[in-house]
Amino acid sequence: MTAGRTRDARRGLRIVRIANFVTPSSGGLRTALHELGAGYRAAGHEPVLIVPGPPDAVGPRGFRDEETAQGRVLTLPGPPVPGTGGYRVLTDRRRLQHLLAELAPDRLEVSDRTTLRWTGEWARRARVPAVMVSHESVDGVLRTWGVPRPLARTVADRANARTAYAYSRVVCTTEWAAAEFLRAGARNVVRAPLGVDLAARHPGLRSAGLRGRYAGRAAVLLLMCSRLSTEKRPGRALDALVELRGRGVDAALVVAGDGPLRARLESRARAARLPVTFLGHLADRTGLAALQAAADLVLAPGPAETFGLAALEALACGTPVVASAASALAGLVDDGGDTALDDGPSFADAVQRVLARPEPVRRAAARRCAEGYGWQPAVAAFLAAHDAPRPAGGRRPATPAGPRATGPWGRR
Repeated sequence: MTAGRTRDARRGLRIVRIANFVTPSSGGLRTALHELGAGYRAAGHEPVLIVPGPPDAVGPRGFRDEETAQGRVLTLPGPPVPGTGGYRVLTDRRRLQHLLAELAPDRLEVSDRTTLRWTGEWARRARVPAVMVSHESVDGVLRTWGVPRPLARTVADRANARTAYAYSRVVCTTEWAAAEFLRAGARNVVRAPLGVDLAARHPGLRSAGLRGRYAGRAAVLLLMCSRLSTEKRPGRALDALVELRGRGVDAALVVAGDGPLRARLESRARAARLPVTFLGHLADRTGLAALQAAADLVLAPGPAETFGLAALEALACGTPVVASAASALAGLVDDGGDTALDDGPSFADAVQRVLARPEPVRRAAARRCAEGYGWQPAVAAFLAAHDAPRPAGGRRPATPAGPRATGPWGRR
């Protein structure tokens, strides 16, 4: 029997989503999964999310089953990935296949194109339309780990071609993210931008008291909200701070985030007597929003970012962003900030260019930049990628990422 065919179509689609590398301290991916799931549910569909967790995250059936604002969430045991600071993956293919068959999805949405690529073949056999969501650039991640550009490009092209073949569609959040798939000859790529909560993130959150708490006597308060891992290049924020202070700019830095590089970064800051405050992961989203609004400028040094939700949240708070020119953020910040090459002096140059603009002007520009990325149109775009009815008021459907994109469900 074809999966999901016996369900009353009037009840909406059962959209089963699978994601790896999601933890309670995850950043953008966790936020995106929550907002999309809540949006699917509000549109009358039935979202089910499957994620990995620790061995004790199980119930009578061998997994934890919860009803949440984003729909049903099933947590299966998954081993941690060494050197990632706690990320886990789903490795028990047999158990996951059994669960998928039991759930009988109408649509499958996968957010890991490495260890979970096999789910595309499962969906093909079950006749379930499936999409892979590209949350990272293979090319970019390989290069951040030191792989030479020609080799990184070759490996990425092969991996991306296999991913595009395995799934009905590949969903990319930016043209930048789609480019490496189009380069590999993929013909089933669509764009579906992510969003930001424009009501929860707004310039009115800016607090002089909170700014003073972290800036102290410093004239400029910089903020970096990032996972502290190699591919995010967090050390560039410290490089920029060193360069700025060497130029006479009285700046301080706050780091919100955790990861395997934290101890090394803290040691470096202490040794150089840099005014850096490490806050670790901030689970309080309201507190993080207030911090993003309080900062004078946010640094986003990751060169492999395909969207950059933390940066977009900062822009929504009216805080300008200086991002890596190599990342997708280069096409998003517009006049809401600036871009820089992957070195401290370049980031310092960009910071000074932004700060040279009058504060009301630069903060208003940052907010305007974010206002085109609400979650409602993002949900509409993802539902369009699933060929599902769009929620009321959705305005931004998924669009072909280039002239090679094809019609509904490509090869199926």
